[in-house]
Amino acid sequence: MSTVAYGQREVARARYAVAAVFAVHGAVTGSFATRVPWIQDHAGVSAGQLGLALAFPALGASLAMPLAGSVSHRFGARTALRGLLALWTLALVLPSLAPNLLTLCLALFVYGATAGMSDVAMNALGVEIENRLDRSIMSGLHGMWSTGALVGSAAGTLAAHLGADARLHHVLAAAVLTVVGLAACSWVLDLQPAEDEDPPPRFALPPRSALLIGAVGFCAVFAEGASLDWSAVYLRDELETSAGLAAACTTGFTLTMALARLAGDRIVDRFGAVRVVRVSGVLATLGGLLVVVGGHPAVAMAGFALMGLGIAVVVPLCFAAAGRAGSNPSLAIAGVATITYTSGLVAPSAIGGLAQATSLVVSFGLVTVLACCLVVFAKVLRVGDRERPKIAPAKAGVPDRQA
Repeated sequence: MSTVAYGQREVARARYAVAAVFAVHGAVTGSFATRVPWIQDHAGVSAGQLGLALAFPALGASLAMPLAGSVSHRFGARTALRGLLALWTLALVLPSLAPNLLTLCLALFVYGATAGMSDVAMNALGVEIENRLDRSIMSGLHGMWSTGALVGSAAGTLAAHLGADARLHHVLAAAVLTVVGLAACSWVLDLQPAEDEDPPPRFALPPRSALLIGAVGFCAVFAEGASLDWSAVYLRDELETSAGLAAACTTGFTLTMALARLAGDRIVDRFGAVRVVRVSGVLATLGGLLVVVGGHPAVAMAGFALMGLGIAVVVPLCFAAAGRAGSNPSLAIAGVATITYTSGLVAPSAIGGLAQATSLVVSFGLVTVLACCLVVFAKVLRVGDRERPKIAPAKAGVPDRQA
């Protein structure tokens, strides 16, 4: 993209606009996640078949995400984001309309493709704004995504409690979110490619610097995707709760994620990325253990909430690390985005397949193991750590520079 001169006021306004876009994107996910049990019943599919269907968003995203850069190059960042976000919000309607396994798979393929492309576009703009502000904002942006997911899941919880038809619920949600998303896109940075800039390749392997960082993000996003799509089913089927209480579990998970991400930038600036991710891994592991061995709805709900708290800031820190890794930060960011986002879309199908062969308890045992990996491999994020040495003003003679 060309280096367009923007004043600080315009960049700050664009930051809030992108934050709103993140919130809209999250609201679509939250709206879908809380109605997965309804969609499963409407389509008449088993847990294993649902897991198979939930593999199709991963397939759609994997095929479509590399195209996001080309779309932005051709139409400009603002127009591309506006179109991709609208496709994503409207795609929310499709899964609830599916009457059988085949149509559900097709609907979720489109759902995943539009989700992945809009996700790449908004994260790229977020990183650009962070670079222009020269301070961390990615955790806060992802916090807005979680806030949107919280709002969407809260509305879904209410709809499930009232026994509302998910088709009507998702049509109304898609209409509102499309309008809000288009309005927010009007204020993002309108980055255009330079005249002599070649279009990005449609498909490119992620650089080596992105692989290890992406592996850390893979573990966190696997836990996130599994919890978002299966926490309600877990409480309903394993612990025999009501549909309303099961949906409330997903809301609790998104709530703790939102709170941790909104506070994440200050915490990371104070303690550093590596230390924060290690502690986060411990919290997520403890949460997973509560889910697996608790055997009571209240204990399981607390476990999911603790897991959300633990994994919240990991993905934003992965994007920050990718932006500082290697000679081609944009390619590294795209690589990490592909790995982490695909993880979140693969996770639900993997959980469903393992649950079909064993049980959901065993499935979340796998999630707990991956959460523990965050403690072990947190050091790979050191390249993106914003923590700077503390310099005593009396000795240095100059004030500390804030990130």
